[in-house]
Amino acid sequence: MTHPWYEELYRDFENYDQEPYTQNTAGEIAFILEAIAGDDVQKVLDVGCGTGRHALRLAAQGYDVVGLDFSEKMLEQGRRKAAKAGVSVQFVHGDARRLDYKAEFDLVIMLCEGGFSLVETDAMDRQILLGIQEALVPGGKLIFTAPSAVSMLSNEPEEGNFDLLTFRETFSLEIPSQKPDEPPLQCSQRYYTYPELKFLLESFGFVNIEYFAVTKNGYSRKEPLSTDHFEIGITAVKK
Repeated sequence: MTHPWYEELYRDFENYDQEPYTQNTAGEIAFILEAIAGDDVQKVLDVGCGTGRHALRLAAQGYDVVGLDFSEKMLEQGRRKAAKAGVSVQFVHGDARRLDYKAEFDLVIMLCEGGFSLVETDAMDRQILLGIQEALVPGGKLIFTAPSAVSMLSNEPEEGNFDLLTFRETFSLEIPSQKPDEPPLQCSQRYYTYPELKFLLESFGFVNIEYFAVTKNGYSRKEPLSTDHFEIGITAVKK
């Protein structure tokens, strides 16, 4: 049986927390706390939580956090980290395309491609957004990031192939758990434009849609949006 590339990638990824893109967690949490300042946020859903790097810090701030991920191995790391830190996070094994929550969360975060854009089709990405919309209470907030098509169009990709019709990049990736005789993973990732994401969110009943810069040093509303930013950051509110 062939598994999706993202399932294979995170099946055995013990060094995930040493990856360069996981090193700005403290700054990202500071941004999230500022973004929800003044909101009545108690319960948080972290979609594609991985090892819980955001979920654990939010739980330490007193929020009731559910961390959902497709990889049981990543969740196991998260549970160990939670036990060591003495904080409580409900880690749930699940599929972002099949969320089963109805108006339960005041805040949903989906960061660093937490499922969205990694799945096989645009329809699956829409399933993820619909599930999140249903999981939020009215007035609840979504904070998420997605790969930027503007960045790909402005900066020649170093590797792989970017399809101008589908805005999907295909590339090969070697993983730490790979055996010597195994071929690299064949991966595919969807990139989005700013108006495209705004349209999608509006179609699912989100309002107050705002962008933020995703920089090498973290998230920022002060830094101008740039074609150099690999990801688009968005906050939105469920009507």
